[in-house]
Amino acid sequence: MFLKLLCNRPSNIFALVVVMVLVSSAIFAPLLAPFDPTEQFFDGLTIEGAPLPPNSRFLLGTDLLGRDLLSRIIYGSQTSLVIGLVANSVAIFIGVLVGVIAAYVKGFVGSALMRFTDLIMAFPALLLAIALAAIFTPSIWIVAMVIALVNWVQIARVIYSETLAISAKDFVMAEVSIGISPIKILFYHILPHLLPTILVWATLGISTTVLLEATLSYLGVGVQPPTPSWGNIIFENQTYFTISPWLVFIPGSVIILLSLSFNILGDALRDALDPTLNGRGDA
Repeated sequence: MFLKLLCNRPSNIFALVVVMVLVSSAIFAPLLAPFDPTEQFFDGLTIEGAPLPPNSRFLLGTDLLGRDLLSRIIYGSQTSLVIGLVANSVAIFIGVLVGVIAAYVKGFVGSALMRFTDLIMAFPALLLAIALAAIFTPSIWIVAMVIALVNWVQIARVIYSETLAISAKDFVMAEVSIGISPIKILFYHILPHLLPTILVWATLGISTTVLLEATLSYLGVGVQPPTPSWGNIIFENQTYFTISPWLVFIPGSVIILLSLSFNILGDALRDALDPTLNGRGDA
């Protein structure tokens, strides 16, 4: 069904191609990048010291320090996607764990977990991420953990609601009445029903984490130069926006393309896994 939806919708095919290109560029960055992303070229600036526009040698031009922009964007895909995947995976794990335990155990433990979730949700995610990032020394892994710590609450809420609904189903009540172990019910009957929701959130969440990483890097509390990321490329070159707009426009476009593509694929995955939505895209 998922493959059928991809074939029937040009937007899905476009999104899949974009994701495959960017993921491939991250994996094969040393082979694809024409130059070292940290190398400052003597001829990489104009006589006035301004960045070079796109040309035959530097296909996307150079940045404010005379470094090849294409190489930095290719290597930046490694940073942004690694943070996106790691942060999203950790956030999904924490959210599913908290949501399932709170809904299945209930009582004081469940109430305490959900009130803590509500407390975290009360803080603006960006401000909380900035505060956490400012406390620790910024690095790729620290930024990933900071993003994970502010992004798990949404999935926890969704999983909590769905677990409560599934636990009240007749087949679960029947399992309980005949004395089936709660652990077996959880792993064999509840978690499999949560898998479609987890997969959809795992896909949609990547775009959120990539955007948040770019925002933190742009604000100077994310991945620190000279390590390239799409956010700090924009941050470093923002002063040249009026005379060298490609320095901001190109990495910004890549961020938007990746986020949009993962959102489209997440929507297609939801359509494929939710039987109530089957045929919606063909209408």
